[in-house]
Amino acid sequence: MHKRSDYLYNLPEELIAQQPAARRDESRLLVYDRKSKEMKHKTFSSFPDLLDPGDVLVLNNTRVIPARLIGKRSSGGEAEILLLSEVRDLEWMCLVKPGRRLKIGQLVHFTGGVRAKILEMHDEGKRLVRFHGTADFHSWLEQTGRPPLPPYIKRDIASADLERYQTVYARENGAVAAPTAGLHFTDEILDQLQKKKIKIVHLTLHVGIGTFRPVSVENLDDHKMDAERYIVSKDAADAINSVRAEGGRVVAVGTTVVRTLETVTDETRTVHAGSGESALFIRPPYTFKAVDSLLTNFHLPGSTLLMLVSALMGREETLRAYNEAVAHKYRFFSYGDAMFIQLSLKGD
Repeated sequence: MHKRSDYLYNLPEELIAQQPAARRDESRLLVYDRKSKEMKHKTFSSFPDLLDPGDVLVLNNTRVIPARLIGKRSSGGEAEILLLSEVRDLEWMCLVKPGRRLKIGQLVHFTGGVRAKILEMHDEGKRLVRFHGTADFHSWLEQTGRPPLPPYIKRDIASADLERYQTVYARENGAVAAPTAGLHFTDEILDQLQKKKIKIVHLTLHVGIGTFRPVSVENLDDHKMDAERYIVSKDAADAINSVRAEGGRVVAVGTTVVRTLETVTDETRTVHAGSGESALFIRPPYTFKAVDSLLTNFHLPGSTLLMLVSALMGREETLRAYNEAVAHKYRFFSYGDAMFIQLSLKGD
């Protein structure tokens, strides 16, 4: 039996990053070579040096929406609504606080005369909510909502979070959590990669709140992943397939890119264009079809993201690398440092 407890490690609380680095590319970078099992300590500004001409770098261009809304209940008490996914125009699946007060039929009032009505109650505290009082909901949301920082960032939202909890290449609205491996990139880094003849392609996976949802069962066969929406264009699929055919590496930026590519790649390692929802749970043992190398942040103990990394590196090597990062006081989670896992094309 594959167990959650096999993926725990000791993380001092002071290593959980509460603020982003002063500059995006000043984050530290732990480089792990799968073949030699060697680790090197670098900074993210050196990342372009680790790729070769002919590689393809795959980015997730989802944009985090300001999904956290603070309003008032009809009684006058404060209420919070966290948007999860748009079900249809003006109707969203949400999490709400205080849940015991917000039952079917209850209203929450916001600035500008906008109000939300609880329509349905669902499992795991979710609510179906309909918004009234705005002709252009998304414009109102951009003006009113706040960035949905993860629960382990124990501070108030700052104005800088509007920019820093977003990749520089974010384009497609829909995520309620950032694809955090991409937060280290600057426009200058992307320019360097292009000048080095690294092909850069984008896909979209709208990261859901499930990325923070802890695994609550010991037997991993009993864990159910939340589905997340993805889009892979024909141009992106063709570019990745072309690089593969020419012997280049497919380098995924973040676990969201890994899950998307592994969802749309067949047993012949051909990537197919398409859109849909992925609930793929990647954990050992797993044979990768699409991804050769991975840039990723450091993930929570016992999380599905740590299990995905373990499928690439092996569980024991992953925990060894994480213990190395702890020993060298790397910064962990969304605003933390990064790790680059270099994989050979044919595996080991």
